[in-house]
Amino acid sequence: MSNTPTPHIGAHKGEIAETVIMAGDPLRVKFMAEHYLENPVQFNNVRSMLGFTGTYKGRPVSVMGHGMGIPSIAIYTYELYNFYGVKTIIRIGSSGAYQKDLHIGDLVIAMGACTDSNYGAQYGLPGTFCPIADYDLLVKAVETCKALGYRYKVGNVLSSDIFYHENAQADKWAQMGVLAVEMEASALYMNAARSGNKALALFTVSDHLVTGEATSSEQRQSTFTHMMDVALSLV
Repeated sequence: MSNTPTPHIGAHKGEIAETVIMAGDPLRVKFMAEHYLENPVQFNNVRSMLGFTGTYKGRPVSVMGHGMGIPSIAIYTYELYNFYGVKTIIRIGSSGAYQKDLHIGDLVIAMGACTDSNYGAQYGLPGTFCPIADYDLLVKAVETCKALGYRYKVGNVLSSDIFYHENAQADKWAQMGVLAVEMEASALYMNAARSGNKALALFTVSDHLVTGEATSSEQRQSTFTHMMDVALSLV
């Protein structure tokens, strides 16, 4: 019996490319499909989590939403890796900066992803697993940033379960060199590791949790496409 469609993705196997670029906001995915892909075809609208497959510079690629938080991205990426034959997932999204040398609009490329989530407990490992990105994807992303002149930093991020945190202690994460906080990368990296596939997460700094900098609407419009350019260069 086929495992597709799944309870969360309405596509049949073969309708999703081996490389998928994902964003939390399905409308950001729709923007990518309309502005970057050639001949995009919608493959999913279950729970309004939009997904499209098309080509970019002649190469097949899919774009899809993953929602907010580790439980949401964990479901979608598990199904993509294990039921649809997806080999590479690239997450793009916003992040809150911890380090003072990061500024609004800068890109953060997540080499590793710390977390306060208990997602990794399911594996029963005799220690603490360190979720990391695929090295080749990371190197290519850095090369693209250099070629395009985009400001970027590579390092560790925090994938937090909590958005409205009563005891975030950003200074403690900053002291450990963590660059920024977001909500999904660690589960993506764990699902990739467990399924033997590739993943990379990269982010645009939308606010700064130490200096208080915040994004204007103009900055979001002019800089949030940079991470899309980088992600598509990896297809």
